[in-house]
Amino acid sequence: MSFADKPVLPIIKNVFSVFLEREVAISVILPIHYDPSLSHPLALFNDGQDFEGLGMAQIAASLQESGATIPFLIAGIHANENRIYEYGVAAEADYAGRGNRAGATSEFVTKELLPFLNAEYHVSQEQIVYAGFSLGGLMALDIVWNNPQIFSKAGVFSGSLWWRKRALHDGYDDSDRIMHTQLQNADEKPGLQFWFQCGSLDEYDDRDGDGVIDSIQDTLECIAILEKKGYAWNRDVFYKEVALGEHNLNTWSEALPDFFKWAFSGK
Repeated sequence: MSFADKPVLPIIKNVFSVFLEREVAISVILPIHYDPSLSHPLALFNDGQDFEGLGMAQIAASLQESGATIPFLIAGIHANENRIYEYGVAAEADYAGRGNRAGATSEFVTKELLPFLNAEYHVSQEQIVYAGFSLGGLMALDIVWNNPQIFSKAGVFSGSLWWRKRALHDGYDDSDRIMHTQLQNADEKPGLQFWFQCGSLDEYDDRDGDGVIDSIQDTLECIAILEKKGYAWNRDVFYKEVALGEHNLNTWSEALPDFFKWAFSGK
């Protein structure tokens, strides 16, 4: 029986966060043939409570066993009922006050969680990748962008890049998108790489009526800003569009193998 065929249960660790003022559950999936004396790359995810539905452990084990990727460690941060406030852009809440605790999440990740994971599992400091889904993808991108000394790559699955400071019915303009503005106003962060995914059925909203759903438009325009900063398409910035892909775990699970092969190529 291969590693991918065996039932794999993540290790659950609980880390108390001074910044979030609560205990945070963390799902940890060890590399195959785990050797605690060796350092391993880390794939950090938001929404670790969804690992089972994503088939995260089985996908990772299959890729490592086949040699498609090198062995890597996975850690998933469990969200709670305050997810809509703890995920977002650290510098600014959205127009409805959502994401007003994103700064605390950023502090938790960089100052509490990563030191804990390094002490427990000997993380390779040169290969820390951070990814997330939907609002968790926005949060991962924000933390990576603002901490290039820690992270090497960001993964954004159906990211909530629409996150805005003004409601659509309140004179909204595309310049109100918070992440786009942050990227636009910042200098390039040399060495970072980015992987974005969208599904063609992520949503049906098309606020400007141009025939392109907002999820895809916001993602491609985010990529365009990165390209203007000097990040090259298919060298530093990668994009995967899933035909008929939806805003759900099934589509993100389908995209995970490509993401892991990009992040931790065995070649």
